Amino acid sequence: MDKEEWAVWHAEHERRRSAPHGFLAVTGLHWPAATPERFDDVPGAWSAGPDGVTVTLDEGEELTLGDRPLGPGTHDLGKVDEEGVTAEFGDEGAIAEIARRGSGVIVRPRHPGHRTRLAYEGTPTFPPDERWLVPARFVPYEAPRPVTLGTVIDGLTDDDVAEGRVEFTIGGRPMSLTVFPGGVPGTLTTLFTDATSGVTTHPASRRLPVPRPAPDGTLTLDFNRATNLPCAYTEFATCALAPPENRLPIAVEAGERTPVRSARR
Repeated sequence: MDKEEWAVWHAEHERRRSAPHGFLAVTGLHWPAATPERFDDVPGAWSAGPDGVTVTLDEGEELTLGDRPLGPGTHDLGKVDEEGVTAEFGDEGAIAEIARRGSGVIVRPRHPGHRTRLAYEGTPTFPPDERWLVPARFVPYEAPRPVTLGTVIDGLTDDDVAEGRVEFTIGGRPMSLTVFPGGVPGTLTTLFTDATSGVTTHPASRRLPVPRPAPDGTLTLDFNRATNLPCAYTEFATCALAPPENRLPIAVEAGERTPVRSARR
């Protein structure tokens, strides 16, 4: 394997993670209810109901929603989906993510000057190793299957669609992982745990990109590119967890390990 290429890939992954509005900048996870409520790290009094999200701003408070400036008064932001919308505020360029999660709505501020981001020391990894380049085959389902996944938030679930599974062998042991649509059309992704989870890697799931299969379904899994989810860095994440069948019965000593910050807790 090309270790220099892997190093460039991981450096870019770290750059995105520690970006001014990345998950290291998150300062809270708020769940507005029917009664307006104020939160310390974002302007306004927030409420949410069947008709959507509402924010009331006092004199001196401002938000910018896309190209729409919001001043003092009550503003109906409408209904939001899981992708949500983003509101900007403050002199330091903070933002608040407003999005649906399950049957509720979250308001999740991100402040570039948050101490978690500024104190970030990087994520250790296992040394990249060719033995974790694993030949596999994608076996699609006849039709995508709706799947309800647990999350790191008790009582919150995440609805996804399973496209099929990838089958492979490690150390003579046949294994498989249920896979889901990736972030780019035509690609796949999966969540997994293994015998390192909670030992040398974060106890929640890690994510593994699954490359586009060849016409015959073959592909290569690169476990060196297994990455932590946001919940490894902040308690304000709502990450989905791997389905039970995606717990591998081996120690996958590849990819990202427990973050420095998590190890100090």
